[in-house]
Amino acid sequence: MGTGDSGFSATGLRRLREVLARHVESGKIPGLVALVSRGDETHVEAIGTMRHDGGAPMRRDTIFRMASTSKPVTITAAMVLLDECRLRLDDPVDPWLPELADRRVLRRFDGPLDDTVPARRPITVRDVLTSTFGLGMDMTSLGTPIMNAVFERGLTPNLPVPMPEPDEWMRRLGELPLMHQPGERWQYQISSDLVGVLVSRVTGRSFEEFLRERVFEPLGMTDTGFHVPADQIHRLPPLYAPDPQTGEFLVWDEAEGGRHGKPPAFQGGGGGLVSTADDYHAYFRMLLKGGMHGNERILSRPAVELMTTNRLTPEQQAARDAMARNNVHVSHGQGQHGGWGFGMAVRTYRGDYAPIGQFGWDGGSGTATYADPANQLTGILLTQVGASTPDSTRLIHDFWTTLYQAIDD
Repeated sequence: MGTGDSGFSATGLRRLREVLARHVESGKIPGLVALVSRGDETHVEAIGTMRHDGGAPMRRDTIFRMASTSKPVTITAAMVLLDECRLRLDDPVDPWLPELADRRVLRRFDGPLDDTVPARRPITVRDVLTSTFGLGMDMTSLGTPIMNAVFERGLTPNLPVPMPEPDEWMRRLGELPLMHQPGERWQYQISSDLVGVLVSRVTGRSFEEFLRERVFEPLGMTDTGFHVPADQIHRLPPLYAPDPQTGEFLVWDEAEGGRHGKPPAFQGGGGGLVSTADDYHAYFRMLLKGGMHGNERILSRPAVELMTTNRLTPEQQAARDAMARNNVHVSHGQGQHGGWGFGMAVRTYRGDYAPIGQFGWDGGSGTATYADPANQLTGILLTQVGASTPDSTRLIHDFWTTLYQAIDD
């Protein structure tokens, strides 16, 4: 534990541990792993247990379901292809994703599925990477015919209808009209899963194979992937989705025999990864270093800058900000950053303790992963408590509030 103008104060780190421990001692968070780094200083806390009723302690190498914090990592595969000129931002995706050619668009986003107009233009690579291709999870539109159709077809994860293998997923996606014209409106989730299919078809390899060769192995992310090998499953805690009324710990996904115990039919870039605090630290440090890991270049500096700065127009940004603020009862306050780059949020205004320019994302399984270029700071907080209650999100907020006070300048 060091101090100085490139790290953290000893007092601040003690207070951070106290705040994290208080959440575990409350009984609402069984355990957590937190990693914070600044410059060359790294500090890790592993507090609590793997299960809510005790059992093995949390460890630095505990494996977690990253949920939507998969998005900032999996987007890197597409950035590698941009660097190599195998993708171009404003090329139509039709050659690789013919299921999305000649799109129809709903006349009204809440209207019947057959009341459509032609798309004004093809969907481009840029539309997919910025989550503006025209279809996605919209929590303000639940109950509309298009949202019902998305859920019924298994086009999103963690629902009763399992996601099918990629070609069948694309076929089902291609049956639906878009909610909005291509490039018009930011929408969540489906674009991130679509990125994985696009990368797989461009490279002729599975999404995970390409990620492993070009991102995970060069960065030493040995515990990151779309499932946990059988001989490591003991390192994966159950995922809890507490009852919103009673707070009772309900198991959403068990480790043994659960969703991540075997390779999935669909390698979901939007939320399918499992990983550890140290693996994610390696990834976000690479971004803070402009694409470099040691002496090896993973991404070009312009690619990193493109990913980690706001890509939304003022109109798109206003719509995304309004969606976050108007759904605070669902998001528990997360998502209010303003901007979006490629696969991750980017803070465009100072609404809390984090400064403009911080980038990263949160996951519904109780995970948060961000980096801050201005302070050369990385923060990773991993729990096994889903966001069915505000408990894990309040912990995340307190983590960042306390971490920014621990900076020693």
